[in-house]
Amino acid sequence: MFLSETDLQSIWLTLRLAGVVTLILFVVGTPIAWWLARTRSPLKGPVGAVVALPLVLPPSVLGFYLLVAMGPNGPVGQLTQALGIGVLPFTFWGLVVASVFYSLPFMVQPVQNAFEAIGDRPLEVAATLRASPLDTFFTVALPLAAPGFITAGILTFAHTVGEFGVVLMIGGNIPGVTRVASVQIYDHVEAMEYGDAHRLAAVMLVFSFLVLLALYLWRPNPKNT
Repeated sequence: MFLSETDLQSIWLTLRLAGVVTLILFVVGTPIAWWLARTRSPLKGPVGAVVALPLVLPPSVLGFYLLVAMGPNGPVGQLTQALGIGVLPFTFWGLVVASVFYSLPFMVQPVQNAFEAIGDRPLEVAATLRASPLDTFFTVALPLAAPGFITAGILTFAHTVGEFGVVLMIGGNIPGVTRVASVQIYDHVEAMEYGDAHRLAAVMLVFSFLVLLALYLWRPNPKNT
C-alpha cells in the first residue's frame, strides 16, 4: 500500500483540523478584519500588531504560552475545568484553539485588505438608501469582499495543514487524536523510515502545490480588468 493506515489517519486528522479552524476563523476573523478596515481608533495599530504576531513569533514561543494558559494551573485551563470540559492540551480541541491563534493573520489580513479596497462610496450609497449598518455589511460589503474571503480561506486552510511546532507543543504525538501529518513525517524520520517519510511528504507537497496553484489561477489578473 502506498500509505500506511497511520499515515492515512494522520492525513484525515490534518484535513479535519484545517477545516474546523478555517470555519472558526471565518466567524472570528471577519469582525476583526472589518473593525481594522473601518476604524480610526488609536488601538488599530496595537490590535493589528497582535493579529500579525504569529507571522514573526517562533511557533515554540506561541505554543509554550498557550500550553501554560490552557494547562491545569493556567487561567484558561482553570475555566475549562470549572466548566467540566477538562484541560485542552493533548486533545483535538486543544489543537483547534492553538491553530486558530496561529493562523489568525492568514484569515484577517486578506479580508481586511478586501474590505479596505471597497472604499467608502458603496457604503455611503447604501446608507442613502436607508440600509442599516447590518444590511450594508451583509448585502454590500460581504459580496464585494468575496475574493478576499476566498483567498483567506485557502491560505488559512493550507497554513493549518502545514503546522508543526505549535501542534507538537500543544498536542504532543497521540495517534488518532493529535498526530497530524507533519508530526507523522517527523516520526518516520526519527525512526529512520525514510521511504515512509518520503511518500507522506510527497503527498503533502503535491497537496500544498495544488492548493496554491488553484489560488493563483483563480486570482483575477489586474492587467485584464
